[in-house]
Amino acid sequence: MKIKLAAAVTLTALTGVAHAQSSVTLYGSVDSGLLYQNTSAASYSPLAKNTGSVFRMKDGGIYSSFLGFLGTEDLGGGWQSNFKLQGAFDSTNGKFGLSGTAGAAAQFNQAADVGLSGPYGSLTLGRQIIPMTYAMAYTDVRQGDYFGSIFTALVSMNAAAGWPGTSTNAQLGAVFDDNAIVYVSPKFGGVTASLEYAPGGVAGSLQGATRESAVLQYDNYGLKLAAVYYNGHDTNPTPTSVPTGLDNNRFVYAGALYSINGFSVSGSFSNGRNPAHSSVTNFDMISGGVGYQFNPAFDVTSAVYYLKDENHSANHSTEFILGANYSLSKSTTLYAQVGYVDNNGTMNQSIEYGQPTAPGVDTTAAMVGIRKRF
Repeated sequence: MKIKLAAAVTLTALTGVAHAQSSVTLYGSVDSGLLYQNTSAASYSPLAKNTGSVFRMKDGGIYSSFLGFLGTEDLGGGWQSNFKLQGAFDSTNGKFGLSGTAGAAAQFNQAADVGLSGPYGSLTLGRQIIPMTYAMAYTDVRQGDYFGSIFTALVSMNAAAGWPGTSTNAQLGAVFDDNAIVYVSPKFGGVTASLEYAPGGVAGSLQGATRESAVLQYDNYGLKLAAVYYNGHDTNPTPTSVPTGLDNNRFVYAGALYSINGFSVSGSFSNGRNPAHSSVTNFDMISGGVGYQFNPAFDVTSAVYYLKDENHSANHSTEFILGANYSLSKSTTLYAQVGYVDNNGTMNQSIEYGQPTAPGVDTTAAMVGIRKRF
């Protein structure tokens, strides 16, 4: 018995040593608030009717509530293996968020990936928040918030292009991609390059449902620059359609953000089109923003986002946003924000993600809430 006990203790000790260089971190955020909007719609369709004002609890005033697991292992020589599992959920009802499949929820709908990182960069495989998303958020004074930002403007561009809002498989550009292989280079003189390729896995079609993108970012001396090229095939097909490899999703973006003495200024231009039918889908997006950090705990940001349908001049919209954040601690933030959008034609630019606005109707929204990170 003593010999068996000693062996067990020794094995336990050795196991502890073997895993001393590995770690798994639980992290996440819960973000919830009260939203008032003086118009609403049942969907993102440009034909949706105005269903009147709405006052509700709403998840994600700054960013979605989410839960994640991050695992790393030191392989030596500056190399690490890693994995990430991250999924959004609605803090008002506990439901999981949308996946890349229409109408389906998923536990890890934001990230489910594995990879290696080291002196020559990182290589990650799986469903991911793609480089394009980070590049746009980092060059927007509103940082891609769920209330009035470059992110909600991208969602609105997709809604105008026919995105039904039932999956994360967008018409123009993307936030997440399934099956993604992403390489991110080391930083050289403030410059980072990212390349993405996502095979579609469609039998008989090498191009079927594939995605590819390239991103360049610069970050130095208070200046952030980003350039994005994204191309997708068979974007958002109907559930019964067979992917054919049609090149129907092209998105380009150029943005900049400069910060000095607490002030931040951002600006960007982007275009999204369907290369196969650009006479049907061709949209421009222009943004500009100003922010000021009064102290480490309190900041205010304001921004404008303009969308234009290049094929139909009557379809355009301009959104104005003002928001303030106050940090009670390093992990708890109170926020208040207000927005106004002037929608014309069939344009239905939304203010808060997940709360559609009525097409062609001026809309005002306001939200107060709290975000707790862990």
